[in-house]
Amino acid sequence: MIKVNYFARLRELTGKAEETIERESMTVRELLDWAEMMYPGFGKDTVHVAVNEEYALKEDVIHSGDICAFIPPVSGG
Repeated sequence: MIKVNYFARLRELTGKAEETIERESMTVRELLDWAEMMYPGFGKDTVHVAVNEEYALKEDVIHSGDICAFIPPVSGG
């Protein structure tokens, strides 16, 4: 199982702070594709992913037991 956490607008879009995906492994790209399929408008091309508290590349592999965080773009001034 892979645990995912949602922050900021993604928490509002999904209606939850976290959830678990029943997969043994997947790439970050596959995770982003899954999120966009489950939650249209997710923004898979602009959202960053951290795996076990480290930024991940789209080709990195996520394994069962890992904790992922979706980090939306931040703006401010």
